[in-house]
Amino acid sequence: MTNDAMLSLEHIGLRIGGARILHDVSLEVPAGEMLGVIGPNGAGKTTLFNVISGVVRPTDGRVAIDGDDVTREPIHRRAAAGLGRTFQTSSLFAALSVRENVRLAAQAHLGGAASVFRIPRATDAASARALECLAEVGLEHRADAEAAGLAHGEKRKLEIAMLIATDPKVILLDEPMAGVASGDVPALTEVIRGLHHGGRTVLMVEHHMEVVLGLVDRVAVMHHGELLAVDTPEAVMANPTVQSAYLGEAV
Repeated sequence: MTNDAMLSLEHIGLRIGGARILHDVSLEVPAGEMLGVIGPNGAGKTTLFNVISGVVRPTDGRVAIDGDDVTREPIHRRAAAGLGRTFQTSSLFAALSVRENVRLAAQAHLGGAASVFRIPRATDAASARALECLAEVGLEHRADAEAAGLAHGEKRKLEIAMLIATDPKVILLDEPMAGVASGDVPALTEVIRGLHHGGRTVLMVEHHMEVVLGLVDRVAVMHHGELLAVDTPEAVMANPTVQSAYLGEAV
């Protein structure tokens, strides 16, 4: 692993019930890079995110965050090490306000008890941090709205606000555009672009190729559980092997 790798995967392998799901995946992501992870359906993209985030443990290999080996660490320890993730389906406190959702995330990160019964004061650091994060994703005007009443694209923004409230070193975005109306895609794209411009290290699985290619520094292509190519968007899209892997699917 090189010294500037914020996330390092070394020879990751995963077998489940005798089936090979991931095989010999090695990848280094420098601090501040945005990396797109693409591939045909069933290529192993979300499974790779599950291994990185600790949802499943690899049968082979090593995962390191900012030089710390987290391969055998549970999810909460990886979060403490600086890993944050969103999932394909929204995970919010639907009955709480937008502000309270983010405040709880900030409160947990700042060391307080993440209690829904604790009423924040104006001077509360977690409450102030919540408003900062909502402003970053363009939701400050919806701070007092109930999370359940948000449009799907707004819910995605809220999830990202909750994520950045924990000040993660590495962010995993698992299909952030899934279920988002086409008219909301440009605004959400700009929120994700802001994560990158803020100097954060971001990995994104996404099927909207125009979104991926317009955002990332490099693209990692998965196919049958293996890493097929890692290069600039232009080089990857011109790669005959990648084109062959996507044969029959829109690229």
